[in-house]
Amino acid sequence: MKKLIFNTDSNNLAATITRTALGVVLFAHGAQKLLGWYGGYGFDGTMGYFTQSVGLPWIVGFVVIMTEFFGALSIIAGFATRLWSIAILFLTIGIIQTTHLQYGFFMNWFGTQKGEGIEYFLLMLGLAASLTFSGSGKFSIDSLITRKKSEKTYEELSYRGEHTVAGALR
Repeated sequence: MKKLIFNTDSNNLAATITRTALGVVLFAHGAQKLLGWYGGYGFDGTMGYFTQSVGLPWIVGFVVIMTEFFGALSIIAGFATRLWSIAILFLTIGIIQTTHLQYGFFMNWFGTQKGEGIEYFLLMLGLAASLTFSGSGKFSIDSLITRKKSEKTYEELSYRGEHTVAGALR
């Protein structure tokens, strides 16, 4: 199970770029919802909106806020990126279905629609799906975890003399 969650190619720079882009954008949205940064309403205001205006159960609103904030920080750091990416996939699908699909494809760039379309969320889906398959990439906690496990395995093989062809054939 650990391998499934933390495994990554430590040389994959594209995954690092994807991870950083998704994490930074998602962090800004999470910070609006949790802390009230960047013109957001903070935790109480966002929970009020989710439960009263949108009609979500409080636990769903709470999970959305925590996933956007702490999931983004974890993705930026490259910790359990596959797991957080799957959570973001489900979160994004839910957001599209509950609030944005009715407004079409495009965001409300010119203020002529009643709401925002789904184009931003399709990008989030694509980035999260990519990370689900690739893992964290370079400069990530996942790569450190994977590397330490690989080094330990090599040390164990060396100790038993199995790192050589003769040792492997025994």
